[in-house]
Amino acid sequence: MPVDLVGDRSVPDLLRERTERTPGKQWLVDDDGLGRVRSLTYEDFTQAVAKLAGGLAKTGVGRGDSVVVHLDNGCEYVVLLFACAWLGAIAVPSNTANTERELAHVLRACDAQLVVSSLQYAEMVDRARADRPVPGALLTPADEPGWLGYAELAGATAVAPTPVESGAPLEILFTSGTTASPRGVVLTHANWLWSGERTARGLHMDEADRFLTCLPLFHVNAQSLSMLNALTANGTLVLGPKYSASRFVALLRAHRATHTSLVATLVRTLLEQPPSDLDRAHDVRRVSYAINVTDAERASFEERFGMRLVNGYGLSETMTEVCVAPVFGPSRWPSVGLPALGREVRVLTDDGLEAAPGDLGEIVVQGVPGRTIMLGYHDDPDATARTIVDGWLHTGDIGYRDETGYFYFVDRAKDVIKRAGENISASEVEAVIAEHPDVAAVSVVAVPDPLRDEAVKACVILRGNATITAADIQVHCAERLAPFKVPTIVEFWTSFPMTSIGKVQKKALAEGHGSVEPQAPAGPTP
Repeated sequence: MPVDLVGDRSVPDLLRERTERTPGKQWLVDDDGLGRVRSLTYEDFTQAVAKLAGGLAKTGVGRGDSVVVHLDNGCEYVVLLFACAWLGAIAVPSNTANTERELAHVLRACDAQLVVSSLQYAEMVDRARADRPVPGALLTPADEPGWLGYAELAGATAVAPTPVESGAPLEILFTSGTTASPRGVVLTHANWLWSGERTARGLHMDEADRFLTCLPLFHVNAQSLSMLNALTANGTLVLGPKYSASRFVALLRAHRATHTSLVATLVRTLLEQPPSDLDRAHDVRRVSYAINVTDAERASFEERFGMRLVNGYGLSETMTEVCVAPVFGPSRWPSVGLPALGREVRVLTDDGLEAAPGDLGEIVVQGVPGRTIMLGYHDDPDATARTIVDGWLHTGDIGYRDETGYFYFVDRAKDVIKRAGENISASEVEAVIAEHPDVAAVSVVAVPDPLRDEAVKACVILRGNATITAADIQVHCAERLAPFKVPTIVEFWTSFPMTSIGKVQKKALAEGHGSVEPQAPAGPTP
């Protein structure tokens, strides 16, 4: 049995342990990029959590209830996540790019007890909760009809944490997979605690480290590699403003950051900035990173900025890191490293046997549901059973290991498009386009994008003599999908290449070219 580093503790237990150890130490810094910088010590933060938990309890939120968080990064976001944990409630982060339709799905699927947002999103949230009235709380002091005031909740009488076991659900993360609607990944207190231990120990962090992120807290990346990493190491978390390539290094310097996390698009946009004598004027020791840049880009970045990219591989279902490059050993780039702390990782062939070194197969991860891997998919036992088999989580991702045991990532799970750090379900985009009355058939594929990793390409067959344009398809999608999911390429086809068993050959669509303007169908409407 692997060593258990978290025991039957909860997230509030970890927070109180750190607060008792260093009550006056700076824990959370929030820089909005507009001249306002807020800071909370560990003690200040814990008191804020206990008070907000008391306010949430007054609205009826209790153990097992879901609170949807539709917010941009900020102090309030982190306090709210931990206040839910304090009550034994379940935080449900919502991507702020979600449309009314997508947010309504999240509210319904988790049976939300409360949604917390800001004035910026209030109108859209109101529409999303129209069919299922869900109480809402606004950060903005303005008196908005139908909304509670966040300030009133945050100023309530502090309450003691609700006792919960480490296997109790703490969070539901809706993530794009291969289905038309995002699935909810259920994570527990133990998942969070293990995530913090895995990242802090694997990256050799300590209480002197300052973890700066501009990545959104509705993703596991910012939660695991920055927030939980910092808390476990007894360090400081710095929430930066919305990412700006021209200001990012200056931001690292201003906050004396020693650690940050980047995705491929950020690396490329930083390289596009004019070189400066201050490019290396920072305290960053290492950068958490995950695949997808070329060897030349990686070498250029590390030479210019003096930051080491520590490659890794993870997913929401494992609460991030599965593998990570050794900090004090050879990285063997482009390897994603060795199994992370407490992990057993294999590569399986199609017949379920372990692949030989160098042979491609599916990456699978051994784990205990609700502790080292997700508890399961929310209200979807069939999908859970297909994904976790005999204690092994099947990622659907393709990779291999070399003769030294280092792992290499080759391809993502089927039909998931990676665009600028966002996972996009091709099936979800297909389902939206198929709703258009002039569309007879649609297939969505990924194509290379030099800046954003992959672009979304929609291949469309029209009905009859329909003459809608590519722009019409994009407008239709923009009204129903988050902006990053809207196809940037729309092609019209008269027929799709098919396999011998009647499946669309998506690889042929990705490599081929239809017309950018509608063409009349070659035969009967499919």
